[in-house]
Formats: sequence, C-alpha cells, structure tokens
Amino acid sequence: MTDELLSPFQKGRGGPGGWWILAEPELHLGHDVLVPDLGGWLRERLPVLPDEAALTLAPDWVCEVISPAASRIDRVKKLPIYARENVSHAWIVDPALRTLEVFRREGAGWFLVSTASDGDRVRAQPFNAIEIDRLALWGEAR
Repeated sequence: MTDELLSPFQKGRGGPGGWWILAEPELHLGHDVLVPDLGGWLRERLPVLPDEAALTLAPDWVCEVISPAASRIDRVKKLPIYARENVSHAWIVDPALRTLEVFRREGAGWFLVSTASDGDRVRAQPFNAIEIDRLALWGEAR
C-alpha cells in the first residue's frame, strides 16, 4: 500500500505531492509513544523530515493495519490519542475482513467517512485525488 501513496503524494508522480509518508514512524505525543503502521505529514506542516529517531509532531493521517492481537489497541487506545493530538484522518485496514474504514476527526472524536471492501479501486480521504487499488491494501498484485 505504501507504494500506492508514495509516488503520487510524496514524490508528486501522478498526483499532487506535498506529503511525507513514513512506514512505522515512532511518535512521541505527550506522554504517549505510538507506532502507527503508516503516518503522513503535509509538507506545509513538516517541511523537512527531522533527523531524530522519533517525531513529536502528530501526523495529519495515520493508517493502522489490524491484526487480531492489536485490534483493541488500535481502535480503543490509539484512535483517541490521535484525535487528542489533532490527527485529521485515520484509516483502519482489516486484511481478514478485507475492509478499509476511513475516518475524519471532528471535534474530539472520529467521523466514519466511508467503509470499503473488496472491489477494484477506491478514493479515500485525504488521498482522494487518486484512486487506490484495493488489492494493494491486502498485499496482492493485480
């Protein structure tokens, strides 16, 4: 899935650019240390990637890939922290159910924008400038 987003959003190839997208970034947010599966920062907020091992600036978007062992942690513990830290968008990808849940922060909580399952392509906030091949979400090639 990272490749689906890197070219158009980080490199600006076939998309608008303007993002940093990192796999498993270590986040130090207040007293909490979190590691989302993916994190994305708008370059207008983070012009240069810092040299430190951990980032203290909350991302604009996070993606958590659910595993049976971590589902509760991702949904019950991490999502409220991301909302508290003003992360604008969150994706929950469930490979077992083959679903993508797209959330947008509203106030202190999350609004479910859309849920997608299987099918060919999807447009998902904040990356709705392009269609994403959902097979990439499940780690499959077309």
